[in-house]
Amino acid sequence: MITSLYLAGPDIFRPDAVAHGERLKALCARHGFEGLFPLDAQVAGHATGDARDTARGIYRADIGLLDAADAVLANLDFFRGAEPDSGTCFEVGYAVARGKPVYAYVPDSGSLAERIRHRCPQYLAADAGMDVHGWQLEEFGLPLNLMLAVPCVMVVGGVEAALQRLRSDIDARRDVA
Repeated sequence: MITSLYLAGPDIFRPDAVAHGERLKALCARHGFEGLFPLDAQVAGHATGDARDTARGIYRADIGLLDAADAVLANLDFFRGAEPDSGTCFEVGYAVARGKPVYAYVPDSGSLAERIRHRCPQYLAADAGMDVHGWQLEEFGLPLNLMLAVPCVMVVGGVEAALQRLRSDIDARRDVA
């Protein structure tokens, strides 16, 4: 039974991160879930004066929230380039390894290569199948690298669309049982 969701994504870096986290948690509640936002566990006590100790404290707090959650809702939109946030990718992998369902959302449809062509054309070479450094673009028709897109339920749209899909999937399983 899924009742709590770890809210993964680069949203913690927004200038309005705390308020945005509250909005995300309110959206979760409207769909019958408890949202666990990473900043919820990152209390002032993590700031020790030593940056590495602070980072370790934040890491442990986030892992604690991931362990407490029944599933993960991940914002896998491009962040600071043409890939999702690396911390979010770790959280998705951690959840998958722990057997937790992951529902991920991206704002636009298309394969990863199409999305890069559309949103970050400066990264592409004249040969549409290569980046500017001559590296091949992954093209399996998936919206992200296969290591993210295959284990996740991928939803095109925002957090609301992902929550609707999760609620619909849960309700459909309950109706069958």
